[in-house]
Amino acid sequence: QVQLVESGGGLVQPGESLRLSCAASGFTFSRYSMTWYRQAPGKEREWVASITTTGIGTNYQDSVKGRFTVSRDNAKNMVYLQMNSLKPEDTAVYYCKRADRNYWGQGTQVTVSS
Repeated sequence: QVQLVESGGGLVQPGESLRLSCAASGFTFSRYSMTWYRQAPGKEREWVASITTTGIGTNYQDSVKGRFTVSRDNAKNMVYLQMNSLKPEDTAVYYCKRADRNYWGQGTQVTVSS
């Protein structure tokens, strides 16, 4: 069955960086675009970034453009989210999702606070 397992979250101070990872299994990873979403306390889940099958095409929510970078390693069935210059408003649970269907991981908590 499809499994997505996120990791790499934590507590950081504003301006610091984190790299999230998502390990995929149960499907042919290289055939699917992948996405990152996040859900802040009391808010709806929102899309953050997407990456195409080859990794050449990426797209970002305006609020993270220039700070976040999505990448993938098809040989390892992994997708990553490099987050730089983190802000308190980036605090959320971050999820990876296969782009075409509602396959979600369990999420990883990112907290940005001084």
